[in-house]
Formats: sequence, structure tokens, C-alpha cells
Amino acid sequence: MQDLAVSLFLLLSLSLWAFCLIYVFIYIFHRSSTDRSSTDRSSTDRSSPPSYPFIGCFISFFKNRRRLLSWYTHLLSHSPSLTIVVHRLGSRRTVVTANPANVEYMLKTNFLNYPKGKPFTDILGDLLGCGIFNVDGELWSTQRKLASHEFSAKSLREFVVKTLEDEVHLRLIPLLQKAARTNAALDLQDVLGRLAFDTICKMTLGTDEQCLDLSRPVPAIVNAFDMATGISAKRAIAPVSLAWKAKRLFNIGSEKRLKEAVQMVHSWVSHIIRNKNLDNNKDSDLLSRLLSAGHGEEVVRDMVVSFIMAGRDTTSAAMTWLFWLLTKHPKVEQTLMDEVASLSNNYRTASLGYGYEELKDMKYLKACLCESMRLYPPVAWDSKHAAAADILPDGTPVRKGDRVTYFPYGMGRMEELWGPEREEFKPERWFEKGEVKAVSPFKFPVFQGGPRMCLGKEMAFIQMKYVVATVLKRFEFRAVSESEPVFVPLLTAHMAGGLQVYVRERRGQK
Repeated sequence: MQDLAVSLFLLLSLSLWAFCLIYVFIYIFHRSSTDRSSTDRSSTDRSSPPSYPFIGCFISFFKNRRRLLSWYTHLLSHSPSLTIVVHRLGSRRTVVTANPANVEYMLKTNFLNYPKGKPFTDILGDLLGCGIFNVDGELWSTQRKLASHEFSAKSLREFVVKTLEDEVHLRLIPLLQKAARTNAALDLQDVLGRLAFDTICKMTLGTDEQCLDLSRPVPAIVNAFDMATGISAKRAIAPVSLAWKAKRLFNIGSEKRLKEAVQMVHSWVSHIIRNKNLDNNKDSDLLSRLLSAGHGEEVVRDMVVSFIMAGRDTTSAAMTWLFWLLTKHPKVEQTLMDEVASLSNNYRTASLGYGYEELKDMKYLKACLCESMRLYPPVAWDSKHAAAADILPDGTPVRKGDRVTYFPYGMGRMEELWGPEREEFKPERWFEKGEVKAVSPFKFPVFQGGPRMCLGKEMAFIQMKYVVATVLKRFEFRAVSESEPVFVPLLTAHMAGGLQVYVRERRGQK
């Protein structure tokens, strides 16, 4: 049966490709040149990739499929409206924008017309189910209110800081000290990912996965999360969506592996939910709070999976890129060290670490994190789907069902938004009269904006500030390779091959 399914899938794929190739050859040799240079196209259309009947811009998309970030950024930078339209075979018409007015319009002004939409649910639904990041309407609103209440609780904030103290001082620092003594290269991206997974599991589930213990094999659940998120992300950028849908139908290849990984993730979380003792955890981890509110297992499971996925990869990605940038900008690192040192009078003991108020005062560190995320956003792009036909503020028409994508990676590289020094790492650009200035979330949409503004924004800054400040006070890093890492945009971005560094302890620091 499996062999038959594979054969049918291959036959379907070959037939599709043969049809496309025949059409392309006929089109190239017989289309008149006048059709290719229509003079009545809008400025958005003229900046968009070449598009042909039926196949759309499939040829250009396929040629650039391995460099979509730089391709989209190039196209947008040459668009007067900072918007392009991508229409290709096997995918719905997509409007890609780096225009803050458009971003505000879709995320806030006309929010109801730009939900996540069924196409998004199709891509991430197997993993996220009915979790808050994968639903719209009343189901989203209900979860949002519930999560907002829990995230605003002072007791949860205190629990987060205590979790960070334990993870950083009892596990991360000893690990870095060992690397410094042995002078062995360390994959800092892997280490920060392990730290983030341990931390988010304690915060959301109240479990200790001990990922930072390098003497133990990586827990199977970590690999399952990696597999599930990686394959789900590749669905979104597949040249032809029919390919992954056919594999899911026949349960073969990557879709079979995705199904197995999702089953492991869901079973793992469900097992923890069923065995949760609420008597001793009512005011600690997020899971206990959600269960105490009386919500059902499946809803809670999907919410927790969403928070783990978002909280794990985004913070570790942001810190990884910042640490790499600091190895290239020693003056910025020194200024950051001076700020950390200035707060040392309030630094109590190594076992207690920084308090919440001290973390809030680390303004230059926040500017460094914002500047790093401007250049290397943890989420490179995000899409909504138009519920009805519309016109964006820049005049771009939107059809019902269109995918409308805002593009943080490209926005951080637009001269119109950040000036001629847009590609330079300059934390000072975030200051105004000695304070970190408020930048519109629609110009810097790393945490989204409008009703879907990230609930964990403050918590993410707490976590990143705590880790970066504590680590930099004790250690300095030197990148093994001088070349610039490759930015890989899956559901959350990461460095291809990790960040290999040598670790050295700073003199006089403990």
C-alpha cells in the first residue's frame, strides 16, 4: 500500500511538472513582446516580479526560492509604495508590504478584514490546533482575554525571574565556565536554544527538561518540536502547495514525519496536563493557572503548545544574533558592559541575580536588542488573509482571499524607514534625549501590533535582558568564523550551522 501511494504521488508530481514545462516553453516562444511590456500597470505591479498567464511569477519564484528574503527585499526597495504583488502557480495571490501605513491598516485599522485565515490554519493547524496563534474570531478573543489576564499577573512575573535565576546561575554559567577552561568551541545558538526550552517549559508547564545538561542526550521532545516546526514552516514556502498536501493525503515523506512529531508533542503535553497537581501550583506556571480557570484539556494543550513554540525559539534567536553582533562591534559591547557595571551596586548575590526593576533600567541593552531584532527579526514575515476585497492605504488593490504579508526582515532594510545607514548595527538610533524612544510597532512589527500585539513582549525582554546582562558580565565570546552567518527564516529564524564561539572568562568577575 505504501509503495502504491508513493508511485501515485510521483506520477502526480511528474505530470504536474511536465504540464508546467510544456506550458512555459509554449508561452516563451509564442507570447508577443507587447504583452510583456504593458504600459498601464501600477507602480506596485511594475516593481513586482514578472508574471505570466496561469503560471504567474512561478519561474522567478522558483529561481529565487533559496533566497526569498533578499529577493523580496530587493523588489520592495525598488517599489515606490514599498509593496509588491506575487502571483504564482499553486499559491494564492500574495501582497507583500514593507509600508508601515499598510501594516497599521491590516493589523489595527481594518483588523477584522485581515484574520489569520484558513490557509494559515492549514499550514500550522496540525501542530497548533486551536491554539491562540492559529485561530480567529470568538475563539481567539476568548483565549486572548484569558491569556492577557494571566500574563499581567505580578506573581507570574516574579515566577519568571526566579526561573531565570535558577537556570542561568545553576546551569548556564557552569556550562560556560567549563567551555572557557577547556577552550573548546561551543555552539552558542544550541546552548541558548536549550536554555530557552528549559525556561519556557518551567514557565508554562512547571516541568524541568534539563536540556542544559550536555552530558545527557537531547530529549526526544525537543527533536519532535524541531521536526514539527521545521516541516510546518516549509509548507508555507513550498513552490507548489499541492505537493505537501498530496504527501499528507498519502501519509508519506515529510508529512508522515510531521504527523509522528505532532503526535509526540501533543501526547507529551496531554500527559503533563492529566498529571498536574494543582494544589501546589495554583500561582506558579501558566498551565496551572489555565487549568485552575476551568478550561478543557484540548484547549489548554493547544494554548500551551503555542506558547512553548513562540517563547522558545524567538528569544533564543534574538539573543544569538545579538551576541554575534557584539563580537563584531567591540565599542557597542563596551558601552553595554558599562551600563551593566553601573547597576552592580544593586547586584545582590550571584544566586539572586538582577531584579525586575534593575532589568527595566537597562536601557542601552534594550536598544541593542531592538537594533539586533530590526536587522534579524525572530519572525521574518507574517501573513493574514483578506476576508473581503479592499484597497490598502498605498493604493494596492486586495482581492478576497489574498494573502497579505508584512515583512519585518525587509522593513528593517528599507532606506525610507531607517535612513542610509539602515544596514549598520547602531543601537544609538533608538535613543532620544537619553531615553529609549517609542517606535511605532507598525514600523518595527517584531512583536506585531494592534489587537494581536504579542502578550509576551515584556516577558521576552525580561528574559533576554537577564541572560545577556548576566552572561556578558562574566564572559566574552569570539566567533570561530569571520564570515557572516546565514539567516534561515523558518517559523522562527535561526543561524545556519549555529554560532560557534570560543568562551573566555572576564578578569575579576565571578
